[in-house]
Amino acid sequence: MTENLHDDHDHDDEFCPSCWRWDPLASIRQDDDPPLDVITTGMVFFDIIFTGLPRLPRPGEELWSAGMGSCPGGIANLATASARLGMRTGLVTGFGDDAYGFWMRTTLAGQEHIDLSASRVFADSHSATTVSLAFQGDRGMVSHGHALPEPLLEDVSQVPHSKAAVIDLTGDNSWLDELARRGTLVFADVGFDETERWDSADLGGLDRCHAFTPNAVEAMAYTHTSSPKDALHKLADLVPLAIVTDGAAGSHAIDQTTGEETSCPALTVDAIDPTGAGDVFAASCLLGTLAGWPLEQRLRLASLSSSLAVREFGGSLAAPGWGDLSDWWRCAKARAAEGDPKAVELCFRYGFMDDIVPRHAVEGVRRAQGTFAIASDAGAHP
Repeated sequence: MTENLHDDHDHDDEFCPSCWRWDPLASIRQDDDPPLDVITTGMVFFDIIFTGLPRLPRPGEELWSAGMGSCPGGIANLATASARLGMRTGLVTGFGDDAYGFWMRTTLAGQEHIDLSASRVFADSHSATTVSLAFQGDRGMVSHGHALPEPLLEDVSQVPHSKAAVIDLTGDNSWLDELARRGTLVFADVGFDETERWDSADLGGLDRCHAFTPNAVEAMAYTHTSSPKDALHKLADLVPLAIVTDGAAGSHAIDQTTGEETSCPALTVDAIDPTGAGDVFAASCLLGTLAGWPLEQRLRLASLSSSLAVREFGGSLAAPGWGDLSDWWRCAKARAAEGDPKAVELCFRYGFMDDIVPRHAVEGVRRAQGTFAIASDAGAHP
């Protein structure tokens, strides 16, 4: 574990400089708030990532990679990104009772402080696994897994209460009615349609959602438009907050609740592994929405967070924490003070960071490693 150290003084009186945990929503919390800020559900995978490959191997060929990491994957990418940004995060998922499942549970609950109280462990079930091959800024993946033998929840009312929820529109939408009844802000995503039918019926749950965050390919295909911005405007008629991500071209968003519309360029970085970058982007936008930040600031934080994520490998464990964000901001200001014109421009665009980053020491985050700890090192069974 690494520690990120910063100036030893507070933002406000309620923040203690000796505190390791950072809560960016502390100033707006109320006594009657739900116990969680965000909850999500989906399938977890044990991810093994190989990096530094020049290309994918040819049939019968063996390639040696420059690096390797192991980490929880699948929906764990989003849950970890949310937790590392300081949100109280819950995950409803199913785990196998094998060594991979045990390690993922201890990592998510013990290391990342994710609430797994509504998750289940299934006996005689092995964990879904993905091997990810990162090369030339992209990746190829091979996965194996099985459907859960039983439903996760007997009744959707058992879903823990939270301010917001993140769902996949093409997955299990049985939560939507219950979440709408509670007044939960629902952020929806959608996966790539391998059938390429792009049936608009897949978006039928948007009437109960607050936000929709597809990428440009998905947005244009579902709206039958030819540009990300045209797709954005069509989606804005369906949901209060529409966000379309467009890779290196940046992102575009319309927030009907505030009347804001903006676009944000992507930050240029040397990408090692793009796994989980979209989840980091979505988690950052969700945090900014809960905090009530202006739309442009939400997109800029999301762009920054995802750019920091792709500079590391390991999907979920590449997600930045507040120490990473604070270090980036401190270094940008130092370069600007030395007259670096690019840093001066960054500081102009990201000046709001002075108001949101912690100025005291915060807990460092763990990165993906080549192997995982044995049970005796993994801590108590959650």
